[in-house]
Amino acid sequence: MNVLVIGSGGREHAILKALKKSPRVENLYCMKGNAGTAEIATNVDVDFMNAEAVKKYVLKHPEIDYFVVTPDDPLAEGLVDELESMGKRCFGPNRAAAKIESSKSFAKELMRKYGIPTARSESFTDYGKALEYVRKQGAPIVLKADGLALGKGVLICDTMAQAEECLKEIMLDKTFGNAGDCVVVEELMKGLKYIPGEEVSLLCFTDGKTVKPMISACDHKRAADGDKGLNTGGMGTFAPCPFFTPEDEEEVMRTIVRPTVDAMRAEGTPFKGCLYFGLMRTDRGYKVVEYNSRFGDPETQVILPMLKTDLLDIFEAVTDERLSDIDIEWDDGACVCVVLASGGYPIHYERGDEIYVGKISGADIVHAGTARKGGKLVTNGGRVLNVVAKGKNIDEARLLAYSAASQIEWKGMQYRSDIGLKYREG
Repeated sequence: MNVLVIGSGGREHAILKALKKSPRVENLYCMKGNAGTAEIATNVDVDFMNAEAVKKYVLKHPEIDYFVVTPDDPLAEGLVDELESMGKRCFGPNRAAAKIESSKSFAKELMRKYGIPTARSESFTDYGKALEYVRKQGAPIVLKADGLALGKGVLICDTMAQAEECLKEIMLDKTFGNAGDCVVVEELMKGLKYIPGEEVSLLCFTDGKTVKPMISACDHKRAADGDKGLNTGGMGTFAPCPFFTPEDEEEVMRTIVRPTVDAMRAEGTPFKGCLYFGLMRTDRGYKVVEYNSRFGDPETQVILPMLKTDLLDIFEAVTDERLSDIDIEWDDGACVCVVLASGGYPIHYERGDEIYVGKISGADIVHAGTARKGGKLVTNGGRVLNVVAKGKNIDEARLLAYSAASQIEWKGMQYRSDIGLKYREG
């Protein structure tokens, strides 16, 4: 089969690497891709946010059998709907189902209606009413831009002054554009003392009826060591989470995962694809922090290397609504991903800096924001490279990942030095 993956980041490179292992895959394509995807797939220089341009390309290339749509924006804009209307087979939710991520107020209302545990919240389109509510609730408090904001639309405010300023930035200054037309004001959930925050990412394959979890992963959202600094798209991950026990997974599947899939089907918007559950463990059990309608980034980079089952087989089972027929198997051990980012990320950063890569051993390099310029590998984004390593345990995997990271450099390169350490704390 010929498969086209839509997207340009580390997640897409990781998916392509997993698909390349399938004996059923003949040719891989990536729209638009990056310097890394170009090494294993044919990069397609088409703007995937331009549905007409995508459709035009698809019509010219009938040899492509299957499409994998992974970024949040084209999912929210209904690219899967467009492709399916052309008779194409796809992996990914349609526009109606993708709303579980593209509208946080929709997701909160869904959870409220079906009794799915989450933080207490209210949604506002009026700045004055939102400000009045924030002042009544007090700090600390969480503000969320309702729409998509590149993973940066969630602001944790420790003081009232900070909360008022952030609310102004979202709703009046439009820091996140139209995503801030509506804001969700949410209580700050307190994690257990065992691990600060104790957040878990649980990604699941679902065909709208059957749902099968992947191995758990832990993301590091803050830019700096010790979970300090600004929120980012993710600075590193490890999998599986040692503190997410089989008993925890059973609880989450019973109280959150299956009820969510059932709720989406009951609403007439069955979800088919990868449904991401951002979870926090509290003194009242696990609660939903957020949903994503696609593979997480950089969670995908540590989950898919552990997958033993043919990924294309799983994708097609989801498309054909026969996921119940597939047994999904995972490797033992652990996997760690360290994100190498441009200086100044996540605010302002330069592009075009040459990347120097030394001898890499015991790790894999997944490209995110990279390009080729004059034959040289250069930076082309905030998160540039992902260094991924597997080991018998997290300690071994992180040692291999950091050893490889030390062989890479460019002007201003930054990365966290504590990925995978917090699981030890407590």
